[in-house]
Amino acid sequence: MKQSFSRRNFVQSGALIAAAYAAAGAVPSFAEPSQVSGKPSPIHLGLASYTFRNFTHSQMIGFMKQLNLSALNAKDVKDHLPADPQEEAKALQDYAAAGIELHAAGAIYFAKDDEAEIRGKFEYCKRAGISVIVAGDPTPETLPRIEKFAKEYDIRIAIHNHGPEDKLFPSPLDVLKAVKNMDPRIGCCIDVGHTVRAGTDVAQAIHEAGQRLFNIHIKDLTSFQSKESQVAVGEGIMPVRGIFEALIASRYKGFVDLEYEIHADDPMPGVISSFAYMRGVLAGMGFTTHG
Repeated sequence: MKQSFSRRNFVQSGALIAAAYAAAGAVPSFAEPSQVSGKPSPIHLGLASYTFRNFTHSQMIGFMKQLNLSALNAKDVKDHLPADPQEEAKALQDYAAAGIELHAAGAIYFAKDDEAEIRGKFEYCKRAGISVIVAGDPTPETLPRIEKFAKEYDIRIAIHNHGPEDKLFPSPLDVLKAVKNMDPRIGCCIDVGHTVRAGTDVAQAIHEAGQRLFNIHIKDLTSFQSKESQVAVGEGIMPVRGIFEALIASRYKGFVDLEYEIHADDPMPGVISSFAYMRGVLAGMGFTTHG
């Protein structure tokens, strides 16, 4: 059974790499992306742990090793990054032993304007060495207090847009309007799927965000009007190369984290395909990839 799974994904990944080369306007070779000559990729690929929400952090570490990934955007789901300090410390110890680095945490929600509660969330991220908090729908009332703690802890806040259903921040452009006069540590996380569903061009949003763009959640859709149309990256109509080009042009230094929200009980086939495609696009653009 394991051999069948591996071969199926090898064939699928190879096809997607070839498709990605074609999308990037390059002539594919039979080399793996890591063997393509060129400069190191300025695009850093990571994983949003919500992808493996039905699996323990130990299982996720095994999956990340298979994916050759070391960058994690962790969420308090299952036991990925527990709120309890002792359980959190255990997870962090396991990540460190596996060579996995946490660059962000979230989405973390700030619905209540409560000093102790908000400080607790910053302390949670400080313990984990997190430099970016992906914030889900902070209210206008909580933003000033969040800004205060962002300064105190020197942790950046990336407000996550959630598409047409989001009454506060459907688009990254709505985030930018809300934070334009705030501390530069307050910015946005662009979720590309929710962004296109809000009718916003992702590349335009990237350029407008500029230095206030701290995180990217990447996914693919077969329809820009349907949240339920998510597929593996490369199987839909998301302009992946254009997104990468916009990030490079804006000198984005953060991570592009795959957030694969479908097939929760068996995500690996789609996750493998997604990374194969993205690495293929980058290789077709002349870059080597290591994550």
